[in-house]
Amino acid sequence: MTRSLLAASLAALIAAPAVAADGPALTVYRSDSPALYAGGEGASGDGYALVHERRTLQLDGGVQTLTLAGLPATLDPEAVDLDAGRGVRVLMQRLLLPRGQGGALLARQIGHPVSVLNADGKPLAEGELLDAGDGLSVRTADGRVLVLRDYAAVALSGADAGTRGATLALTVDSARKGATDAALTYPAGGLGWRAAYTATLQEGAACRIDFDARASIANRSGRDYRDAALKLIAGEPNFAKSGGPRPVMMKAMAAPAAEADGYLPQQAALGDYRSYTLPQRVDLPDASVSQVPLYAARTLECRRAWVFDPTPHAWNPPVPQLQPDMGPPRVEDRIASTLRFDAFDALPAGYLRVLTLDRDGHPALLGEARIDDTPKGRPVDATLGSAFDLRGERERTAFHVDRAARRMDEAFRVTLSNAGDTARTVTVREHPARWRAWALASSSLKPSRQTPDLLEFAVPVPAHGSATLDYALRYAWTADQDAE
Repeated sequence: MTRSLLAASLAALIAAPAVAADGPALTVYRSDSPALYAGGEGASGDGYALVHERRTLQLDGGVQTLTLAGLPATLDPEAVDLDAGRGVRVLMQRLLLPRGQGGALLARQIGHPVSVLNADGKPLAEGELLDAGDGLSVRTADGRVLVLRDYAAVALSGADAGTRGATLALTVDSARKGATDAALTYPAGGLGWRAAYTATLQEGAACRIDFDARASIANRSGRDYRDAALKLIAGEPNFAKSGGPRPVMMKAMAAPAAEADGYLPQQAALGDYRSYTLPQRVDLPDASVSQVPLYAARTLECRRAWVFDPTPHAWNPPVPQLQPDMGPPRVEDRIASTLRFDAFDALPAGYLRVLTLDRDGHPALLGEARIDDTPKGRPVDATLGSAFDLRGERERTAFHVDRAARRMDEAFRVTLSNAGDTARTVTVREHPARWRAWALASSSLKPSRQTPDLLEFAVPVPAHGSATLDYALRYAWTADQDAE
């Protein structure tokens, strides 16, 4: 006989042992896990949140078993805390994970009255549900235990019959009776957030962007959170478990609101991190990604750059590198299109989408980049992609080693081409990698920037034309630094 689960609205035979008293409060930590933001079935253990709920417990006095339903399947059972005040002790707790929708509902009804029905809707058995594994075990009013394997439906009478998620079974010893308000706190996976930024380039010669900042909040915990007070944490606490961090609880330090608008989050310091408290309660349905404003939209000054970086990784070798064939003698590559702007406030890590308007006035994507946590006033650099009309080529033109003088010379020629209708200034980057002591021996252009491990040149390239840059590096070392 085909089995199905029917949650019928029957008159409650007993009062539900625990029900939600009000909306929860969630502290959600930042997570970039693709499992949280992509579609798919089932809960995810990635991400991390601390959940604070108020529950009403119906106490009988003495030792009894209570069930708290509607918990996330990703709850950490080792870190659950229930505070029901003086006179109530938790002797044992057990987390019952969902086993499919029907299995989860039945598991939450263990210890509650049920009515097992056959195909015509008539009852096969009525009584207390003892087990809901391979078949059902029901204790009837006369004390018999019936094991049922062929049935059509189960009518549930518990007040939590329609809730989703896992169930926490608690054995408590209470010195008092009656309804008691309790605070339930637990960490859970399946919850995370990250920043989502959109920058739309304005028309005109000057570089300006219309900047929009939002928070994307993902819930793949296996349960819904309704009417939740939400606090978002930006920063990178240590992750003690594979499923998420186990941060030290810290007292929030008062800070002024980031914006005066009532719909924007209140920003504050939280230890070494930053918190964003939403001014309104929100619903976070399971298997959803919700977006809320992070900052008010604004216009920002920006800088465009086109970068040719044939050796993008700096390297500090242990000894001077004297081999003439270090690296390819010739490198040809496209030129990266980049965007830079200064952070007007603390910008949590996330993803930046840069748009422009096409000839029809429709937004078109120029590129997407991930940005790290950026303090106020620091630059944000985004690589948008490869410029279609620009090409760069670097060729080694000379190499010489004088071992007696402990000196090494290397020269390069960079050729840049521009097939577009607009002149560009291309930034050429060189990372001297043969030894840490080096100097610029000669160059056809004065460098625009020079640091211990970086050399940059700003090379103008005309439209439908090309430009050439020649430069030479000299390395030197001492006797105790000789290469073997």
